[in-house]
Amino acid sequence: MSNNNTVNTAKAPRKPVVLMSMGSQERKGHDYQVMTHKYIVPLVEISGCVPLLAPTCCGIDDLEQYLDMVDGVYLTGAGSNIDPSLYGQENLTPGKSQDRDRDLFDLPLIRAAIARGLPIFGICRGMQEINVALGGDMHQKVYAEPGFDDHREDTDEPVEVQYAQSHAVRLVPDSWLAKLMGSEEIHVNSLHGQGIKTLGKGLEALAYAEDGLVEAFHAPALPQFTFAVQWHPEWRAASNPDSVKIFQAFGEACRQRAAQGAR
Repeated sequence: MSNNNTVNTAKAPRKPVVLMSMGSQERKGHDYQVMTHKYIVPLVEISGCVPLLAPTCCGIDDLEQYLDMVDGVYLTGAGSNIDPSLYGQENLTPGKSQDRDRDLFDLPLIRAAIARGLPIFGICRGMQEINVALGGDMHQKVYAEPGFDDHREDTDEPVEVQYAQSHAVRLVPDSWLAKLMGSEEIHVNSLHGQGIKTLGKGLEALAYAEDGLVEAFHAPALPQFTFAVQWHPEWRAASNPDSVKIFQAFGEACRQRAAQGAR
C-alpha cells in the first residue's frame, strides 16, 4: 500500500513547563488573580516554554506539587510592593499597594525552586522577591535616597513612552551577562520606585544603572540558571535584541532541565 496518504503522527518535542505566580487585583468589589499578557507572550514565543499559572491566594500547601509539574520558575513584575516587614523595615510607602498573598507564596517558592535546582528568572518585583527570599533588603524609595536617580515612569505619558529606553546600564566586564549581550553597556527602560539595597546571600551583581543601583544579578554558586533584572525586558521583547537573548537563555536553561527528566 502506498504511504502517500499516511498521516504523520510523530509528536513534536515536549516543551518545558514554567511556573508563573499570579497576583491579586481588585475589580469592582471582586478579587481577581491576574497575569499580564506582556509577560506570557515572550515566554511562549521566544523562550519556547509552556506557562503554568499558579494562584497565590490559596497558600503554599500545594507548592511542592506545583514544582513537581515544572521545569523552571518565572517571577514577573507587578503593581504591588513587597511587604517591608518581610525584610525588617517599616513601611515607608503606605499609599502603595501590597500583595501579601503573593509575598507569602513566592518567597518559599524561590527557596524551594533553588533547592530543586530549577532555573529561575525574575523581572522587577520578581527580582526583588529573589533578593528578599535570600536575606537581602530594599530601598523603598530610591528616588529619595541621596545619590540615586528617580527610576519611576511618568504615569501621565502614554504606555509606549513609559516603557521606552530611558537610561544606560553598565554590565560587569567579562561577566555572563556581558558575554550574552556582546557588550558592556545596554539601554533599558525604567519603571520602579524601589531597588536593591543589600544583596541577598549568594547573589552577585551583573549590571548597574548610571547611579550605581543594581540592575541585574545572578547566583554564581548555584548550579542552575538564576538571573533577575530590574528593568522590563518583556515589553515588546521580540523587537528588542537584548530581550530576545535573555528569554532565549532562560528557555534553553529550562529545556536542559526538562531533558534531565528530574522533576
